Amino acid sequence: MFIQVKNLTKSFKDTFAVNNINFEIKESNTVGLLGPNGCGKTTSIGMMLGLIRPTKGQIIIGNEDLETADREKILSQINFASPYIELPKKLTVRQNLEIYGRLYSVQSLKDKILQLAEDLDLKQLLNRKNGELSSGQKNRVSLAKSLINSPKILFLDEPTASLDPDTGDYIRNYILTYKKKNKVTILLASHNMSEVEKLCDSIIMMKNGKIVDRGTCKEIIKKHGRDNLEDTFLKLARSKNET
Repeated sequence: MFIQVKNLTKSFKDTFAVNNINFEIKESNTVGLLGPNGCGKTTSIGMMLGLIRPTKGQIIIGNEDLETADREKILSQINFASPYIELPKKLTVRQNLEIYGRLYSVQSLKDKILQLAEDLDLKQLLNRKNGELSSGQKNRVSLAKSLINSPKILFLDEPTASLDPDTGDYIRNYILTYKKKNKVTILLASHNMSEVEKLCDSIIMMKNGKIVDRGTCKEIIKKHGRDNLEDTFLKLARSKNET
């Protein structure tokens, strides 16, 4: 499934969190959504998940307008992972995955949970309460939850935040492998520039609710005369004028 965002805007009273942005994500591509804190990334993802109603604009998913189409049908093919949104702490990992699997009407749910537990090294954690887990373990559980319905569209909000280098690298490689094996379109919000370069086909740079640049990592680095994506990010984040 592909995604088109047209003139998407969200204002809160007199403040524009997202200001008339336009972009598209081709089917089976991974696009990085970058920008400093408060630039509008999370609000944009919230609107694309149907959690926040836009002030104006359209979100087209697979030729259907999210606002007027059968939202339940569309959203059943989407999922989301973020380390900043915890799953219920008093439920075990298995119970959390079972509940989300039932919400998505996943067939052969027990087999699906066991497969994800194997892939993401969660087998020893299935009977532990989510609130007892380390941040790295919770991230892996969140990723498992996001894949429980084999989504066609996956939104990832800083999936390796707060992880040690080894675990972060494991998650990135898993996402790469998963994408190669499955037809999935991914929007990745991240502050880890090496992660973005590794995972993304192209990137969108946001600042103050607007898109200020877009292209492949190599194109944007070259355009701004920097040596790497992190230096390019800093230039755009610190510039006083939009580019």
